[in-house]
This record gives sequence, C-alpha cells and structure tokens, in this order.
Amino acid sequence: MRLTDDQLNGLRRDLESDLVERKASAADRSKIRRNLCAFANDLAGRGRPGVILVGVRDDGECASLRITDELLRNLVQMRDDGNILPLPSMTVEKRVLDGCEIAVIVVEPSADLPVRYQGRVWVKVGPTVRQATPEEEQRLTERRRAGDLPFDMRPARGTTLEALDLDYARTQYLPRAVAPEVLEQNQRSIAQQLRSLRLVADDTPAWGALLGLGRDPQAWLPGAYIQFLRIDGHALTDPIRDQKALTGRLEDVLRRLDEILELNVAVRTDISAGPREIRSPDYPIAALQQLARNAVMHRSYEGTNAPVRVYWYADRVEIQSPGGLYGKVTPENFGTGATDYRNPLVAEIMYHLGFAQRFGLGVPLAREALAKNGNPEPQFDFQPTQLGVMVRAAG
Repeated sequence: MRLTDDQLNGLRRDLESDLVERKASAADRSKIRRNLCAFANDLAGRGRPGVILVGVRDDGECASLRITDELLRNLVQMRDDGNILPLPSMTVEKRVLDGCEIAVIVVEPSADLPVRYQGRVWVKVGPTVRQATPEEEQRLTERRRAGDLPFDMRPARGTTLEALDLDYARTQYLPRAVAPEVLEQNQRSIAQQLRSLRLVADDTPAWGALLGLGRDPQAWLPGAYIQFLRIDGHALTDPIRDQKALTGRLEDVLRRLDEILELNVAVRTDISAGPREIRSPDYPIAALQQLARNAVMHRSYEGTNAPVRVYWYADRVEIQSPGGLYGKVTPENFGTGATDYRNPLVAEIMYHLGFAQRFGLGVPLAREALAKNGNPEPQFDFQPTQLGVMVRAAG
C-alpha cells in the first residue's frame, strides 16, 4: 500500500494516532523493531497498516535527517534479521514532504498472530508501545483463523498434546523462543504457552509443532526425514558406501546431518608452500549446511511422503527437496534475498533452535562459501514438484 503525500502529512501531524510513530533518527533500532512488531500485531483490530516516519520529530516537525540508500537498507534488514517472528509484511521508501526527507515504513497487520520481537509480544495502545499483557496476547492468538493458515500452522486433527514431548518443549524449546524474564514471570500452563507461540490450537498440536516438538514426528508425517546416501561412484547405480535415514524431531535430524556432513568432507593438506600447511576441503561445510537446511525449511510436507534427499557422489553432492518454488519466489529472483514461506512455523522453530540466523540469506551464504573454497557455482534445478541443487567438489 502506497500512501499519498496528503495521507502522510495527515499522519505526520496527527499526534494521537495509534497508526503512526515518529522517529527523528534510526539510531535506536530496538525501538523501531518494537514498533514494527506492534503494528504487525494490530491489537485494536483496525485492519489498517501502521506507519513509521523516520526523520520526523515527536511534534511532527522535520528532523533534517539525510535519507540515504544505506539507511533504507538498514531499515529493510530489521525485518529479515530473525529478531521479529513471524516475519512482518512491510515496505520501506524515501519520500520528500514539503522539502523534508523522510523514510516511510508501512507495516501491514499480520495474519499469523502474535508477532514477537526477541520473544516478547509488543502492542500499540494509543500513542504508546508496550509489552502485551497475557489477556492481550490471548486476544491476538484467538484472532487467527485456522483455515487460512499454512499447512504447518494448521491443527493436526486426530492428535493431542500427548503427541508432543512437553518436557523437551519446557526445558529446551521455550527458553530459546521466549525471553527469560517473560518465562520467569509466566504462570500459565505449558499448553497456554505453546498456544501463544502458535504451536497449539484448542489443545491440538499444529503440524509444525509435531515436526519440532513431537515424540515421533514420522508417525504423523512419514516423509519428514532426510535420506542420506554416500555413493562410491558417479551414478546412482554405483555401489552405496553408506546410507542413513535421519528421523526424529527437527533438532535431532539437523544435528545428525551436521555430523554426517563433517564426517564425509575430505580435507587436502598442502605443505609444499612452506612451513605453514594449507588445508582445503572438497566442500565447505557451511555451504552444504545452508543448502540442506533450506531444503528442510522450504519443502512441502503436505500431500507427499517423499523425504529430503542428500546424495553424495564421488564428484558432487545433490540435494533434492519435495515441492517447487513457493509464492513470490521465482527462478529469476531465487537466491537474491527474495523470500516467501511455505512453512513459516517450521522456519521460526529452526530459527529458535539455531539452524537459521537470518532469513532469505541461505543460498547467498552458500554461494559465497563455495566461491571462497574454489568450488564451482551451485546448479539449481526447478521443477513443479521438486527443487534440486548440485554442488561439485573443488578442483
């Protein structure tokens, strides 16, 4: 939504509105992120975007801030750095109003409530941004409509809380997903806490909760595992040196995958250049991790029993993920930072577990690691029901 100059000037002068926030500068990024979170939560239920005007003082007067491309990029990155989850929908642009340069951030109300900044739910009440009370957080939770949710956020009908490992949720996941002081002050039951994180609805786990916290995720989603093959040759029909099916919760699967990748990487040692030896892996671990985690995060879990496949040949590694490109991501913008999420809850769980540091950067980080290691550019294969990537060994 692009606001007109008249609309922006109206918001700039309306000092009591709960739809606008003014900032003389972008120095305090924490406060800006709180506002992003609060506008996305839309506690009042207006269904209208909130606007942050950077370069405007509290009284509506111009702060004479120079709006540079770097400043605009920093504002955009506040959305994608993983501190605000689920990711809010927002736009950032430079505008000039009556000779005053302003950075305009427009934040759309989120459908995936509640939205948290560093594990806390922030809301805007009148001109004030503050942390939500348990009652307000519950209101946001109840506002969601299950039928409109992505597959991983829909209730897994036929399951109960008994399908979740509540001890793991209490001792391992919640401390990583919710701020420590919030947990310390929280007197709610484990079911209520999971409900506030969109992991449970009406005491029924979401599909994503089964993947991240389930006692036996594959009992409910048989294809939710990684199939690893180490092939002694260049073709699928060559002898198999090793094979494993990596099952369990997301954390178990991804940690086991990290171990397997490290065991299979070969490192060459060159001592011909002098007293300092040079160690060169045939594949950089970081690149394989990013590509495999992307496959787990963005794959289709609905309507398929196919696993993520990691096939390690003598000269290459191939990773295949069920489900093609999703939403706004196309072959043209793939790997450029463009993001859309088939599984927003799975992405959030992986972030809290430490398997995703920034969103939208997995492929660029993998490309960078491969280039530094001397590997060829990864080759992607886009199919309607499958996405594959092939990484060749360094020469």
